[in-house]
Amino acid sequence: MMDRNEARRLAHELVSQMTVEEKASQLRYDSPAIERLGIPAYYWWNEALHGVVRAGTATVFPQAIGLAAMFDEDMQQEIASVISTEARAKYNGQVAHEDRDIYKGLTMWSPNINIFRDPRWGRGHETYGEDPYLTTRLGVRFIRGLQGEGKYLKTAACAKHFAVHSGPEAIRHEFDAIAGPKDMWETYLPAFEAAVKEAGVEAFMGAYNRVNGEAACGSKTLLVDILRNKWGFEGHVTSDCWAIRDFHTRHMVTSTAPESAALAIKMGCDLNCGNTYLHLMQAYEEGLVTEEEITVCCERMFTSRFMLGVFADDCEYDEIPFTACDTDEHDALALKAAEKSMVLLRNNGVLPLDPAKVKTIAVVGPNANSIPALEGNYNGVSSRYVTFLEGVRAYAKEHGMRVLYSEGCHLFKDRVQNLGLESDRLAECAMVAEAADVVIACVGLDATLEGEEGDTGNAFASGDKLNLNLPESQQKMLDALVATGKPLVTVVAVGSALNIPQGDAEILAWYPGQAGGTALAKILFGEVSPSGKLPLTFYHGVEELPDFTDYSMTERTYRYFTGKPLFPFGFGLSYTSFEVKDCAVDGETGWVTATVANTGKMDGETVLQVYVRDTQSQWETPNAHLAGFARVAISAGEEKQVAVKLDKNAFTVVNGEGERIADGKVFDVHVGLSQPDALSCELTGQTPVKATVTFE
Repeated sequence: MMDRNEARRLAHELVSQMTVEEKASQLRYDSPAIERLGIPAYYWWNEALHGVVRAGTATVFPQAIGLAAMFDEDMQQEIASVISTEARAKYNGQVAHEDRDIYKGLTMWSPNINIFRDPRWGRGHETYGEDPYLTTRLGVRFIRGLQGEGKYLKTAACAKHFAVHSGPEAIRHEFDAIAGPKDMWETYLPAFEAAVKEAGVEAFMGAYNRVNGEAACGSKTLLVDILRNKWGFEGHVTSDCWAIRDFHTRHMVTSTAPESAALAIKMGCDLNCGNTYLHLMQAYEEGLVTEEEITVCCERMFTSRFMLGVFADDCEYDEIPFTACDTDEHDALALKAAEKSMVLLRNNGVLPLDPAKVKTIAVVGPNANSIPALEGNYNGVSSRYVTFLEGVRAYAKEHGMRVLYSEGCHLFKDRVQNLGLESDRLAECAMVAEAADVVIACVGLDATLEGEEGDTGNAFASGDKLNLNLPESQQKMLDALVATGKPLVTVVAVGSALNIPQGDAEILAWYPGQAGGTALAKILFGEVSPSGKLPLTFYHGVEELPDFTDYSMTERTYRYFTGKPLFPFGFGLSYTSFEVKDCAVDGETGWVTATVANTGKMDGETVLQVYVRDTQSQWETPNAHLAGFARVAISAGEEKQVAVKLDKNAFTVVNGEGERIADGKVFDVHVGLSQPDALSCELTGQTPVKATVTFE
């Protein structure tokens, strides 16, 4: 990678030739050209959450929460590398055509490594779930994939939203998230720290809300004391979009736009996504900010541009052609990811379907033929979408089966046809089911029901969920399907927890990307055994949870929840059976080895999971916490030795002051295919192997 000191020297040399007005202009997300210095215009705003977004054709991978369900670090990095290849391919072609518009730069405002602490949060599907360790591992590998391993940055990744941000969306512009030191350093900060220290992430984005009283994008605690001084971050910081405006209009931590611009600059928020830095020169003229402070921010921004090689004539990524985008190979990877991400939650034996016995299939529901149900949010546009209906129909045609289809109901309205009566597709849905041997009900949500506040005109609660139930329109449809008595499989496209009791089997498809329909068909008919695991806890209802605005971790996520959930973190069924036969734990080196056997009749993949708990410390979480995992493919009848490197913090705890310490000396280590909790053991029929590690 290019030496940062050299990039910094080049940036200093270039910026020293600018006027103060020119320096200030370069701190906007839409930085204008400075023609006399040969600097082209640059749009900093781009996204790469699960593919290159909003700038034409690109491969659409499963939404981030689906990527998390794979529990696969290597594939996470491979996917991010493909995304950065497509980003470079598009950038190279666009620059050649002098197209320097929004979403066409190399600074990707991804990944979102916030903790999905409450299932109501609409943006939770942009994250890697509720666990800080899983989020850390996947965030590090995604950043590495985006940034590459060449002389220059392939793209610049951005860790967001720093740091305590997970709803509610409706009040995010004035909300103060209060989190104590233990929760900060145990839950909310670890993934961000690893992004700096392990992944070398080039950029950070602040959050909209305040954190313990300070506006996140102008927080001395977060941006100065922790990010730069404690962690040694050397890249640049951007605000969330129009978040600095909130300083004086919503948070009331300043009185005017110039004051807000000055506060953000002084705290090291280098780039403004928004328009408040249009007031930066007024702040300068009023003595609220110095030219030196503006210069520091400007030099950081140009250091990143030099690190990207955009001013170099030897950047290896300049040769990536536009034809490297939307390839067959990338489509195959998207299919593989969709297969690995889907989670089998329930199955009374109806799955996998047998083509020899099933002659007519009913595919019903508002998400059956829906492209938004594949996409999630912050998505690109694929040229290869396969909806659930199309995937099942293609497979059925190949095997001589008939497919009948009905939309069944609107996603959330009480009728499909505005001039129709209530439940105007219910009779058709019932007719289709009655004529079929099995019913595949494609239900759930999409980004118009859960997502970012104002992002797509969310129908309810600014993108957050009010409860964990299906919309009433879909619930009525499922009730009608159950009444037919036909075998019913629910396929749920969603980015969060829902409680759907109907059906003989339930597949959680997430928002599975462009190949979702093909992946679903392969799983339904047993070509592929489901292997995804839940990266978050599924609760029965929101009444089991604390208030949405309470940022304490008490009774939140699998580590702190003391009730019995609907489905536990780390859970997912298979068509075959696996067994962990033994394990050995080396507490000094942090390695765990175990023998995993496929005792069933079908090849498959599973995830070996290691959970650790300090048996003595008062600071330990109520339940054992994930400290290591490894995805493994095992053929039927085969067994493998699997080695897992534990989290370096596996045998430590965080105390009330936020300090990570080695406290107790006796640790329980659970090695299995799930958590060691009672419900996981009940649902899987297996108990993880337990070992005890004692430190003198």
